[in-house]
Amino acid sequence: MKIIKNILVGFLVSFIGSVPLGYLNIIGFEIYAELGINSLIFYLWGVISVEVFVIYLTLIFANQLVNNKKLMKIIDFFAVFFLLFLGYSFYAHSNQTVENHNDLEEFIKYSPFLIGMFLNAINFLQVPFWTGWNLYLINGNYIAIEKRLKYYYVFGTLVGTFFGMLALVTILNLFSQNTASFSSYIVPIIIPLFFVVLALIQMYTVYKKYYKK
Repeated sequence: MKIIKNILVGFLVSFIGSVPLGYLNIIGFEIYAELGINSLIFYLWGVISVEVFVIYLTLIFANQLVNNKKLMKIIDFFAVFFLLFLGYSFYAHSNQTVENHNDLEEFIKYSPFLIGMFLNAINFLQVPFWTGWNLYLINGNYIAIEKRLKYYYVFGTLVGTFFGMLALVTILNLFSQNTASFSSYIVPIIIPLFFVVLALIQMYTVYKKYYKK
């Protein structure tokens, strides 16, 4: 029973939490649109190949990470600048002509699997996300991590991340194909605005966490 509970809880948390992965979903959408479903699958495998270590380590060291306030503060502040940088990159990128640059020109020569690994390796937002969730689930007795039970939880989170991202990317692709205006505005306006909103949310989180009394 504990095994099934661990898998289900891990799946639900990561399936819902796959949306805040943010730019990983956006890049996945572009890979799917340009290279097809097979490349997207390999990209997602690359993402979860890094995710497994992040989830496992934050699960084991959740208490220590939360208590290291200096490290968490650095991560939180860096996330704001990281999101703003991504938003600016997409905006500046969209102003270049198709002849001079292609959205995936810098990535096509690499394997989608390696792209997923690299981009998730620099996804610092997942550290506080998984640390907070793992600590909450452990303290609330929603999961059991003794012996091999923690591996079933990690397995559930990986399955949830994979299918959560796959579902979101597929929906974005279908929506862009059926809405011409969405396709023409997604890179120059929608994506940069998306990252700016995420940065503002992160700024408010930092303010509430470190400055609001």
